[in-house]
Amino acid sequence: MYATFWSLVPPLVAIILALITKEVYSSLFIGIVTAALFITNFNVVSAYTTIFGDGFIASLADAGHVGILIFLVILGTIVVLMNKAGGSAAYGKWAQEKIKSRKGTLLATFALGALIFVDDYFNCLTVGSVMRPVTDKHNVSRAKLAYLIDATAAPVCMIAPISSWAAAVAGVVEGTDGLTLFISAIPYNLYSLLTIAAIIIITLWDIDFGPMKTHEANAKNGDLFTSGETVTDNDSFQAVSNKGKVIDLAFPVIILIACCIIGMIYTGGFFDGETFVNSFANCDAPLGLSMGSVAALLITIIFYISRKVLTFKNCMEAFPEGFKAMISPILILSFAWTLSGLTGQLGAAEYVSGIFEGSAAGLTGMLPAIVFLVAIFLAFSTGTSWGTFGILLPIVVGINLPGNLLIITIAACLAGAVCGDHCSPISDTTIMASAGAMCDHINHVSTQLPYAMLVAAVSFVGYCIAGFVQNAWAVLIISLVLLCAVLFGIKKFFITE
Repeated sequence: MYATFWSLVPPLVAIILALITKEVYSSLFIGIVTAALFITNFNVVSAYTTIFGDGFIASLADAGHVGILIFLVILGTIVVLMNKAGGSAAYGKWAQEKIKSRKGTLLATFALGALIFVDDYFNCLTVGSVMRPVTDKHNVSRAKLAYLIDATAAPVCMIAPISSWAAAVAGVVEGTDGLTLFISAIPYNLYSLLTIAAIIIITLWDIDFGPMKTHEANAKNGDLFTSGETVTDNDSFQAVSNKGKVIDLAFPVIILIACCIIGMIYTGGFFDGETFVNSFANCDAPLGLSMGSVAALLITIIFYISRKVLTFKNCMEAFPEGFKAMISPILILSFAWTLSGLTGQLGAAEYVSGIFEGSAAGLTGMLPAIVFLVAIFLAFSTGTSWGTFGILLPIVVGINLPGNLLIITIAACLAGAVCGDHCSPISDTTIMASAGAMCDHINHVSTQLPYAMLVAAVSFVGYCIAGFVQNAWAVLIISLVLLCAVLFGIKKFFITE
């Protein structure tokens, strides 16, 4: 079954089961069991050993994964501290005075997501914790909040030259200046750019369709969750101080951003003489984020104690509470990483790249569109955008395409990776968005999918044009006009007030 279509069956089983049963843990575990049985040719004893030895233990022993888990726990602890100190409550009151409408709330959530471009994990959890009290007060559904978080996290990171994603792309492309290629590809990254445009258009025109329309209608009547598990704030999110001010939320967030950036460039050699840009390109993002978040946590504790909004005991109580708040995303991530690792052992990457290499010749003009579709499929099946462009980018660079077409095809690969990651229920970014919004994970996936597929369809048409026109402004304008036309048609003919 190695490097055949069967290698893609386990993740597809997990995805289909999750969408049908609306239960993510058992679906992922069944996908893991399926992969282990395939790897061992249905030897039950060997498969059982594989599930743990090559599966869970191997995935949790990965240094990058451990770094992300540390970052999650520390971030959860900081969020608990901000709430205990009354910072979130104070910000909620301030935002309620300043933001008068649901539309303003949605745009403010989008703006904050666009500002936090350093890392998608950091983006998801920070935007969720900061904006959740505000969106709740304006009756925005948790599914809509999760969509806004998810739709700004990866797309914004993918068009920001200073981000962990830019660093990952630069690290994948060997033998050339990966960061320069990344920057050159930004104007052609249609899915990321059109997703950001779609958020603005959908908000300004009050467009909701698919399952999201039901969630938003119910939210306006006070039901923020509609169906599935109702994820509620526990006692760890209750303020213990009545002295909280907006600075008690703003200061930790600013310090966290600064410390994470410093941590990332430190791992990239900035303090050993490397340039700022190159240190970002060569950084170890999980290590940098975990180091930066711990430093930010220590500074935050000192800040709160010095302001006398929290006692030392209050701060120490936040550690287990922060961990408990992150148990669900940690579990889902652990299952998703294990499934991805076992799928890799089945040769899914080799199978997809083999098909791609075999069909690339003679289809030069359509190559960006083909790469876009292949990247979507691979990222959706494996739940990893980084793994997707890590597999496909070296192949694209090795085809020896003429300059501008190479940039367009690289952009299509990156856009497809973001799109597949955006749609996949086993994607870590999708999981983080659900956690940040405190939204049922399957509700988030099912409501987001129609929006993502619409933008993907418009992007595909754009790449069909780009392969022949090869002019960034022309392609982007045509794609934006098409996106506006489609959304206007949905509002005009398919949405009844």
